[in-house]
Amino acid sequence: MKAYVFPGQGAQFVGMGKDLYDNNPMAKDLFEKANEILGFRITDLMFAGTDEDLKQTKVTQPAIFLHSVILAKTLGEEFRPDMTAGHSLGEFSALVAAGALSFEDGLQLVYKRALAMQKACELTPSTMAAVLGLPDAKVEEICAEITDEVVVPANYNCPGQIVISGSIAGIDQACEKLLVAGAKRALKLKVGGAFHSPLMEPARAELAEAIENTTFNQPVCPVYQNVNAKPETDPATIKANLVAQLTAPVRWTQTVENMIAGGADHFIELGPGNVLQGLVKKVNKEVTTEGKQ
Repeated sequence: MKAYVFPGQGAQFVGMGKDLYDNNPMAKDLFEKANEILGFRITDLMFAGTDEDLKQTKVTQPAIFLHSVILAKTLGEEFRPDMTAGHSLGEFSALVAAGALSFEDGLQLVYKRALAMQKACELTPSTMAAVLGLPDAKVEEICAEITDEVVVPANYNCPGQIVISGSIAGIDQACEKLLVAGAKRALKLKVGGAFHSPLMEPARAELAEAIENTTFNQPVCPVYQNVNAKPETDPATIKANLVAQLTAPVRWTQTVENMIAGGADHFIELGPGNVLQGLVKKVNKEVTTEGKQ
């Protein structure tokens, strides 16, 4: 069974999507429609901007979403997913690709999400760190020991790789303790804030209203969601999980395990980079993976 997966923030690169724009009329039309919806030429930043341009959350998120979703649309009849999933931001791409959201509504929600997250980041100086080489339970235990600062597991990426999220002081404390506990690495990431942590509550509240006011349809296949790693098809449940996603961890390891248990044996990553193919292989070496950019 085919599982299509969609990357999140961090996968962007200058030049992403340019081949699609240049060589596929449908893709060009969709990119131009996106420029109109956003009110600025995001294609200029994607195709010929700088790394700094692309690192801005308000550019990164719609750029990755557009690359992923337009790829899926240009596959036409070839795009027949048995299931979809996306990592963090990629969940919006997965929902549009599976028909739960229209292209226009998906793009507007992603842009609102990016702006709301940017605002939340500016309210509290915060960050994230990648932790390698410790069991999930140990990372959870150490995060729970730090009670005077916010620090929580944010991304369960694959066995032995968790990203933690929180205040700068909380992350510094946690990294120290994790290294003492035997982590191979506990490395702060170059991100603007503490995504998937309680510090994103102002963004969650803002996005909740936008999601509530958007029409969601039943997808053509189950979409495995970050919050519970389960296959969902009910629009009301999908909405509720999407609202919760900003302050809850991304359960990617469990998502991949559940997709495989559900019959997935061929994972196709649509969008920039190949991070998810690597993570899928670390969860299960037996499945086949490929990517399309």
